[in-house]
Amino acid sequence: MNDHITPPALRPVRGAARCAVAALVLAGAAWAARAVWQILLATAGRPASGPPDQGDGRHRTLTGLENAYHLVSALGDAVTVLCAIAFLAWLWRVRDNAQTLSGRRPRYAWPWVYAGWIVPVANLWIPRGIVADVHRSGAPGERLPRAVNWWWGLWLVGSLGGASLYAGTTDAVIARAYTGAPQLLVVDAAVVGAAVAGVFVVRALTAVQREHLR
Repeated sequence: MNDHITPPALRPVRGAARCAVAALVLAGAAWAARAVWQILLATAGRPASGPPDQGDGRHRTLTGLENAYHLVSALGDAVTVLCAIAFLAWLWRVRDNAQTLSGRRPRYAWPWVYAGWIVPVANLWIPRGIVADVHRSGAPGERLPRAVNWWWGLWLVGSLGGASLYAGTTDAVIARAYTGAPQLLVVDAAVVGAAVAGVFVVRALTAVQREHLR
C-alpha cells in the first residue's frame, strides 16, 4: 500500500492578479474623480438655498454639479465593490497556494479571508496578517515588501476616516464638501494611495508564486 500523498498543485495566479490590478487601478481612478468633484463643489460654494437635504424630509432641486457628483459617487461605489471582489478572489487563490507551498495550515482559517475585513477590531490587523502569511509561505526568511505596510496603513486611514465622513446619504456628503472638503480629501487621498500600494502588493506576492510555478 502506497502511503505517499501527492500535494495539490499550485493554482495559476496570473489571471487573478491581472484582474485585481485592473480593479485597483479603476478604484483609485474612481476615488480620484470623487475628490475632483468635491474640490469643484467646495470651489463653487454652497448655494444660497442651503444644503440639498433641507431637513424634515425636504430636499431642494440639485444643481448640475451636485447631480454630477451623485453619478460619480454611484460609479465609484460600484467600482469599489468590483475591486473588493477581484482582490478577494486573488487573495483566496494565493492563500491556497501558500498552504501548498508551506505544507501547513494558514495562520487564519478561510472564513477570515472575508470576515477579517468586517469584524470590528479584528479588521485592524487580520487582512494584513493574511497577506503577510502568504508572503512568508512563498518566500520564507525574506523581508515583507514595504508596499504591504504602505497599503495597509493607507487603507486604515481611508476606511476609518471614511466610516464617519462618508456616513449617511450622498446629499450629506455633498453638504460636507461645501464646509469640510479638506477632511474628505484626506480620506480620498488615503484610499487612492492604498489602491496604488495594493497594485505593488499584488504584483510582489504574485511574482513569488509564479517563480514556484515555473
